[in-house]
Amino acid sequence: MSKHKFDAGVDGKPGRRVLVIQHVECEPPAVFEDVLVERGIGIDRIELDRGDALPDWRLYDAVIAMGGPMGAVDDEEFPWLAGERKFIEDSVSAGMPYWGVCLGAQLLSASFGAEIYTGETPEVGMNEVSLTAAAESDPVFSRLPASFPVFQWHSDSFVLPEGFARLCESKLYENQVISRGAAYGIQFHVEVTESLAAEWGDIPEYKEALESIHGEGASERVLEELRLNIDGNMKIARNIFSAWLDTFVVR
Repeated sequence: MSKHKFDAGVDGKPGRRVLVIQHVECEPPAVFEDVLVERGIGIDRIELDRGDALPDWRLYDAVIAMGGPMGAVDDEEFPWLAGERKFIEDSVSAGMPYWGVCLGAQLLSASFGAEIYTGETPEVGMNEVSLTAAAESDPVFSRLPASFPVFQWHSDSFVLPEGFARLCESKLYENQVISRGAAYGIQFHVEVTESLAAEWGDIPEYKEALESIHGEGASERVLEELRLNIDGNMKIARNIFSAWLDTFVVR
């Protein structure tokens, strides 16, 4: 386990500590991690695909679960997924603030009994998403405009779990952001920096996946799309993540 720890917050008081769950090295929290570091919030990181064990969630003030190329219920190939879903169910049921991105959102849904399915059309690249009526009173997403472009990379999605609110949707996939209390699942990738997107484009498996969807040279086109929208995505990422931290983690 690689760890980044801070014994005190920026105000000199005992600092908050969050657990970051990664499912592959190349899908880190990116700009979300920048915000944590700027605020002096301690980070413990585990990477489940390389065999790191899940710790006791009670030791943390929040859990952040990132993306990955595997499916949320691909237990036969990735047997550790079952334990992660139980970890999420237990921690979120106890009120633990949870921030799940892409696979992290799908795992949140599956942990509460929702069906995971593969859609007919992948969402890859910049796509428009819209807030729902439920988002108008949400402390995290109500500050965003009615619709906005975000970076996407998924074909799997999920049915809305019982007891959760749908805060954001797109034309292809209605569940783009879901929430229950302090737990949020975000399907899109506003945290991705230009350099991280370029790294994804250089990974053979990711590049092949892009070209199977959008044709030869897709990685260059998708990267250029993101480059043109990177400032907007970074602003959204910092906005919603800071609001979540302020409302549920550092209050």
